[in-house]
Amino acid sequence: MASKIQAFLNHPAGPKTIHFWAPTFKWGISIANIADFAKPPEKISYPQQIAVACTGVVWSRYSMVITPKNWNLFSVNVAMAGTGLYQLSRKIRQDYFSDDGKEVAAASLEG
Repeated sequence: MASKIQAFLNHPAGPKTIHFWAPTFKWGISIANIADFAKPPEKISYPQQIAVACTGVVWSRYSMVITPKNWNLFSVNVAMAGTGLYQLSRKIRQDYFSDDGKEVAAASLEG
């Protein structure tokens, strides 16, 4: 048990490095996005959620090609991609597939 803890602490992406703490704090973005699941879809921002989703996809891939593999970076970016895509799906359903959304989309095209 002690050797596993020691290996974790001394890992090149362990808690003694920025490679651990940067992705750990990045979890705040995913947690905030999860909290926004209760937000009405009309208040969701397309640019923000596209950025969150794309960042998650790109950095998930990157975290698997670097040495050493950074599983903390991978997991936070999978969560970012997932929450961003979910929020985008809510916004798209609201804007293009609901009766309320069609009225909003028509009004924005007219005005």
